[in-house]
Amino acid sequence: MSVNFPGLPKDARAVPQATDDVPEAVTPAYFANDLTRDGKLAFICHQDQVYTLRITRSGKLILNK
Repeated sequence: MSVNFPGLPKDARAVPQATDDVPEAVTPAYFANDLTRDGKLAFICHQDQVYTLRITRSGKLILNK
């Protein structure tokens, strides 16, 4: 299933992945630029840990604990 996001070109899409517990229709999909607010860095809190999501100059994603 492809998901189109408003305000983006028609060929821009994210493909949500289903898990055993959550059907495909309700699995959220996010653009990295939305998480970083068009910057290069975002913090993601999970349980009692803080992770750093970084977009490199070459456009790759790095997630560090």
